[in-house]
Amino acid sequence: MRKLYIIFNLSFLIFHSFCFSQNTDSLWNVYNNKSKADTNRLKAIDAIAWSLRDNNPDSAFILAQQALNLANTLPLEEGKGWAAKAYSTMGVTFMNTGNYPKALEYFFKTLGLREEIGDKKGIGTCYNNIGIVYKKQSNYPKSLEYYLKSLKISEDMGNKKSMAYCYSNIGNVYYAQSDYQKTLEYYFKGLKINEETGDKRGMGNCFGNIGNVYADQQDYPKALEYYSKSLQLRITLGDKYGVGVCYGNIGSVYADQSDYPKALEYHLKDLKIKQEISDKQGIGICYVNIAALYNKLSDSNTGNCQKAILYSDSCVQITREIGDINNERIAYKNLALAYSKTGKYKEAYNYHVKFKVLTDSIFNADNSKQLGDLKTKFEVEKKEAELKIKAEAEQEKLKAIAAEEKKRQRLVLALVSCVLLLVLVFSFFLYKRFKVTQKQKAVIEEQKQKVDEAYVLLHEKNKEVMDSIHYARRIQRALITSEKYIERHLNRMMK
Repeated sequence: MRKLYIIFNLSFLIFHSFCFSQNTDSLWNVYNNKSKADTNRLKAIDAIAWSLRDNNPDSAFILAQQALNLANTLPLEEGKGWAAKAYSTMGVTFMNTGNYPKALEYFFKTLGLREEIGDKKGIGTCYNNIGIVYKKQSNYPKSLEYYLKSLKISEDMGNKKSMAYCYSNIGNVYYAQSDYQKTLEYYFKGLKINEETGDKRGMGNCFGNIGNVYADQQDYPKALEYYSKSLQLRITLGDKYGVGVCYGNIGSVYADQSDYPKALEYHLKDLKIKQEISDKQGIGICYVNIAALYNKLSDSNTGNCQKAILYSDSCVQITREIGDINNERIAYKNLALAYSKTGKYKEAYNYHVKFKVLTDSIFNADNSKQLGDLKTKFEVEKKEAELKIKAEAEQEKLKAIAAEEKKRQRLVLALVSCVLLLVLVFSFFLYKRFKVTQKQKAVIEEQKQKVDEAYVLLHEKNKEVMDSIHYARRIQRALITSEKYIERHLNRMMK
């Protein structure tokens, strides 16, 4: 059986802004130094816990508990924010190890704290992650409900990165219904935004999921192309879980092409990583795939049947532990086939009966699932219709704004034209006045010059008259005897 992995896009990264590339030792030094501020110590332990969430979830959970204890010593509001981060990490560790009820428990704790402090962005993240857990439990209506809640908040806030996560996860719902056209539509929407924002982890998720769709459509070259793109990004990011996912998917493609040795090589690589990170569901899937491959290879080597039995038994043990009925069922099928090939028909029959019993129980569950799928399809179509209406309303709004802007521009242009016309008229008037003034000034200057000339002429004439008068007076004085002279001689004669 081919078992592909769908990657669910977690958006916890928006809450963990502390630089993960820092040296772990330096982070430990910060945390262990009690003279440091508690918030700095929290940042350090939170970063360490978050960096271990995929590759070492058990250690990540313990460190998140320490972060929670430290958060509870802070002032109430500040402490709630840090406690929410710790609960998020705890939820991820449980989800990565297949303990979905516990994962939901911690994600709802996170949601409660985010709502208390009014953290809208954090609420959207919680909705998304809760939707992921419901999707892993095949509860598609609930999963879609929370994805749509998350998408609404992301759209309201204009958060492109979170929108990309939501698009990809909604695509996963379509994938579960084998609606590949719609699946690819949403996956490529998410991929486009991830490429715009430079989100490599999101790009890796999208590449892997797109590869799954092409594999289901038996377009194996395309599938391997996208799986390889995802694998390279995972290796670059040091994402063990993601690398394991890519190995498993590539192995499944080779199995579909009947290249069983190559398929076995990749599934064993996947198993090694899943064991390192304690991913129980992933380990069970690997056991199923490897057992099926050994059954295929048993024709060339009878010892491969024993290996198929060994891996199938291991699968039954772990799937019972985590309640993975579907993979337990497939393990029984592999056991029945392996025992029949070794001639142990009684054991083969018993395991075949177990396979049928679980298949029938799943078939009954599938009846309920079909109803859920119909509701899911209805809800998705409803949401698409709402988005379309909203988009059309936005377009109409933009058109109205554009028309109003054009009207305003025309009005401004008319006013500017009127002002310019008035300026031109006024300028012409000023120019005419200037010319008249210049002409009047010239006349005044000319008249002034004439007055000055007349003044000079008059002054000269006046001077001539005065000179004549002075001259006549001198002559008169010279001809007429003075009174004193006459008086003096009269007096002399009278004596």
